[in-house]
Amino acid sequence: MAPGNNGASTTPEDDDPFGYLYADGQAAGATPPNGGGGGYGYPNPRSSYHQVRPVGERQYGQTQPTQQYQQPNAYYQAPETVAGGVPAQPAPPQAPSRGGGGRGRGPNTKALLIGAVAVVAAVVIGISVAMLSNGSDDDKGGDAGANPSGDAQTVQPSETPSQSSQAKPEALPKTDAKALKLEGGPVTASDVKGAKAAGGVYVAGFNKVGAKISWNVDIAKAGQYRLYVRFGIPGEDANATLNVNAKPNAQALSMRNFAESPKGDWEKGWQSTWANVTLTKGTNVIELVCADGNQCNANIDKLWLQ
Repeated sequence: MAPGNNGASTTPEDDDPFGYLYADGQAAGATPPNGGGGGYGYPNPRSSYHQVRPVGERQYGQTQPTQQYQQPNAYYQAPETVAGGVPAQPAPPQAPSRGGGGRGRGPNTKALLIGAVAVVAAVVIGISVAMLSNGSDDDKGGDAGANPSGDAQTVQPSETPSQSSQAKPEALPKTDAKALKLEGGPVTASDVKGAKAAGGVYVAGFNKVGAKISWNVDIAKAGQYRLYVRFGIPGEDANATLNVNAKPNAQALSMRNFAESPKGDWEKGWQSTWANVTLTKGTNVIELVCADGNQCNANIDKLWLQ
């Protein structure tokens, strides 16, 4: 509903109950409730005025009749009451108008409220950030003083990463057919392909009772080791007696057909086997012997310790 008289009613306050606050409402005859006087800087409509003039109609520089007010306003004096048309004192500050029509409004309390809320919010945020920062500093200080020695208690000088990475396993001895000592009929050969010794050389003729293959090996530390032997068979199981330092080993050397190679095929019969041996510090003599009861139809390629 627009303020003022829209023509639907002869009484302005029926249309806009606050019409008496505006200049156009007063021109239409609106009066404040209870017959009271003027308000919000407007003079009492019951007072005697010679002329009611809308804002902007006054033209300065012209001679105007002197206006008299029955109830003068301490904060306002019409320009025509001053000689020469110049006001004796400035009019009180007016609130910025919202829209057209020259409708005066009171102070913008909504803007002031928003500003106050923004200030309070900024203060609360600042306090929260300060408290969080102090808490983080306290936590850091507590962790730093809990264990002054830090990792020094858990990392020993002998277990540093650089030393552990430099540690290498001991290189154990290994040999092939050309370095072995042969007795009782074995010989070196290279007819069957697949041997890994240099030149494809292997030990043949081990299938005779009394045949012996010897390996002299130096050990830096006494203990139990695993002796590996690479051998070749024609698709049939074989075995041999294992002596260590002239004594039969507790575990014989089994040369079974683990790969299930075809019978009679020497090239596809290359495989590996192992047995545990106990060696002393210094030189040890390891022997493979074809004794009575052994099945020694096998070629010997390489030996090594692990």
